[in-house]
Amino acid sequence: MIEILVSMTIIGFLFSFGYASFRDFSRRQALAGVVKQVQGDLRLAQQKALSGEKPSGCTTLPVKTLNGYNFYRSAENVYIIQADCSGLAAAVPVKSVTLPSGIKISAPSPNPIKFKALGQGTNIVSGESATITITQDAVSNSQDVIVTAGGEIK
Repeated sequence: MIEILVSMTIIGFLFSFGYASFRDFSRRQALAGVVKQVQGDLRLAQQKALSGEKPSGCTTLPVKTLNGYNFYRSAENVYIIQADCSGLAAAVPVKSVTLPSGIKISAPSPNPIKFKALGQGTNIVSGESATITITQDAVSNSQDVIVTAGGEIK
């Protein structure tokens, strides 16, 4: 009976340590997934700007000129990709993303980050970069996404 109690205690300790490690791993993976999603959406905005692709709101008559695509943080857990077309009062929303609960995104400087049309660069000052910090509230994990003036996304 004592041997069974000792072995059950050992199994209980192993399970509790394993569960804590798995929970930490799971949280880090959730944060890494959001970081990859933000990087992918930044690349989407960049690719649309480079190709000069106009959303339907920019093609109405008279035809508008595409200035670029903005990556805009609108709330602590929401970001939006918008097309900036001349002659329109407001940018045309392309994509809006609400992050999972407990994950927040910081506003980059400048906010919005603009990828200018047809390879004209970004609105980031030359030699500087914009940092977007993604934070997980429960454990204070954070990762940065960096956009350089030339448009490189790291």
